[in-house]
This record gives sequence, structure tokens and C-alpha cells, in this order.
Amino acid sequence: MTPRCSFRLLPALLLLPLVACSAMPAVADREPDQYDADDVLLRDHDVPHVVVREAFVTEATPEENIDSPASWLQDGKRMLVATAKASDALVVYDGDSGRRLRTVGGPGKALGQLQRPNGVATIDDRYLFVVERDNQRVQMFALPEFTPLLAFGEDALRQPYGLWVRAKGEGYEVLVSDAYMAGEDADGDDVVPPLAQLDRRFRRYEVTRSGDGWQARDAGSFGDTSMAGAIRIPESLFGDEAHGRLLVAEEDVSTGTRLREYDLQGRYLGRDVGAGQYRAQAEGIALMACADGGGWWVASDQFADRTVFHLFDRISLAHAGSFAGKVTGLTDGVWLDARGDARFPQGVFYASHLDQGVAAFDWRDIAAALKLPQCARP
Repeated sequence: MTPRCSFRLLPALLLLPLVACSAMPAVADREPDQYDADDVLLRDHDVPHVVVREAFVTEATPEENIDSPASWLQDGKRMLVATAKASDALVVYDGDSGRRLRTVGGPGKALGQLQRPNGVATIDDRYLFVVERDNQRVQMFALPEFTPLLAFGEDALRQPYGLWVRAKGEGYEVLVSDAYMAGEDADGDDVVPPLAQLDRRFRRYEVTRSGDGWQARDAGSFGDTSMAGAIRIPESLFGDEAHGRLLVAEEDVSTGTRLREYDLQGRYLGRDVGAGQYRAQAEGIALMACADGGGWWVASDQFADRTVFHLFDRISLAHAGSFAGKVTGLTDGVWLDARGDARFPQGVFYASHLDQGVAAFDWRDIAAALKLPQCARP
């Protein structure tokens, strides 16, 4: 969910390779969290941060509207996939170099086809889950062939965006955010439902094997309806099983954009994260988990010119520092792969960039810039 950049807003970026805005497509429809980029330029806001240079930025494809990344290991090689909202497809890259490899999907309602894919997650290096806003469903694919296995949620989801997936028993549990609205006002802007109607902001599905295939069961919905805990505009969410915690992004700027802490059962725990750090809009969320139970949450603050990534202590949720890339901006989805390889020995952090591609950050560079202690992987 992002606004669009323009020549007028981002003149300094026009000289940078791979990130020019001249070819940005027109806005086809208004996202529920869209705002005026004039108000959210990092250069106009005093947000303490360090600068970390990107390891790479993928080739710019503005016509595709790249939204959210995820990665997996394939025969020991790191692979990267990102959703392309405008082309109704998935783009596959080399996860260590950013080189584009192929495109999967295409517009339609059949299995294997997509309509405005948004949130994406991989699990066990075997499966990929993709949220489709306009098909109002989640699709499950088998990796690496991207074999479509299952679609679910059409009977309940209204405007899904983000998801978090975890192993559960012999299958998986999938939590999906649903940004349903209560119509439009006289200016054509989306109207957030009354608090009492926000109890279905997130829906839970249990995905299990069924014979030679898979099936999904709707396991209910949740959402706080109090003034303090309700999520007016949802998208990103991410869980930490070790600490029984679910962080969800409140993207509503008028309410106060930040992360809210829920438990894994979907109950608001009364604590917000980042209220003193966010200045633009809370978006993607990822977790660097260390073997000792510590680590850091990494979450994007979506400025139009350069995104700021805030780090919060995994246990205490205290702010641990912030960084921005040299060029990465307008970040929606993020993904953190903590596994090491020759290119990224301590892991890699991926972030969507200007709706045109994906930026990668070497975790060693992030840790060095923020003076983070060593993190042994589980």
C-alpha cells in the first residue's frame, strides 16, 4: 500500500540508477491507506538514523508495482520472490545478486493465476503463500516449481493484504489481515468502519494435508474493538512463537501509526511499539531471532524518498536504533532471512523499493552500523 512518487516530489532521485520515477504507472485505484507523499519526505523530518548502503537493488520495473518479498533456499542457493500487483504476477530473482530469473502467474481466477497479489510468505523452503486482494483469497504454491496447490478464503475475506504463516502440527496456520472498509465518503475516500465492526480485521486458517493434496479450514477471526487496541488500517503482521507475541502495523496516520502488540490468540496486550519513532507510516515487519531468545524486530517507516527501518529489542520491545538505505524508499513489504551463505554469511534483509523492485541489505552492515551484539542463529 503506497502513494506514488513523481518528478516534483523526488527530483534528487532522478540521477540515481534503477530508481527513477519517470515511468511510474498512474494510480489505478486508491488504496485504503494512501496519503500525500508531500507530507512524508524523510528530508523534511528529524528522524535519527544511520545510513546503510544496499547490497543490491533489483532492476527497476515500475510497470509491475512490486510490493512484498520473501526468500527460500533451493539446493543451497538463496532465491527471492516478490509480488507484482499491477501485472498480477510473481517475480523471481537470484537472492544473492538480485538478477531477475523469471515471472510466474498472470491475471485470472484459476489456480496459479493471480489478481493483485500483495502479501507473500515462504515456509520450510517448500511452500509459498500469496494474498490476492482482488481475488479475495490466499493461494498456496509448492516450491521451486510454483505448483499451485490450494486457494482459500474467498467466502470470508473482503480486502486481504498481509499474512503470517507458522508451522502447526502436520500443517500450517495462516493469519491474514483484512482491510475491509465501510464504503466511501463524498470525496471518494474510504471510510474506516466503526470500532465495533473491527473484530474481523484478522482471519485465521488451518492448512492441513488431505489425501494427496491440501485443505484449509477457517479457524475464526479476531480484532480488538477498543479505542486503544483496534486496527483501523491493517496490512503487515508477524509473530514470535517463542515469546507468544504478534506485532501488527496500524497504518492509520490520523490515529497514530505504530505497531500494536497482540498475543498469538489475537488479544491486544495493551502495549504499542514505536509511537515515538514512526513519522510516516508503519508498514513491513520482520524478526531477527537469536538462539538465546533475543534479537530484533525490524519494521519499515514508509517515507516517500527514503524509508527508515526501526529496530526494536525482541524481548523488551525497546527501540534499538534506526537505519535507512542510500536510495531505498516507499517500502511496503520486508523479509529477513537469517541463514548464512557465501554472499550473506549472517543473513540478509529484503525491502521493496519505490514500487519498482527489491533492495537487499547485508545483516553484517546493519549490525555494524547500529553496533548490535553478535546474534547466534537458532
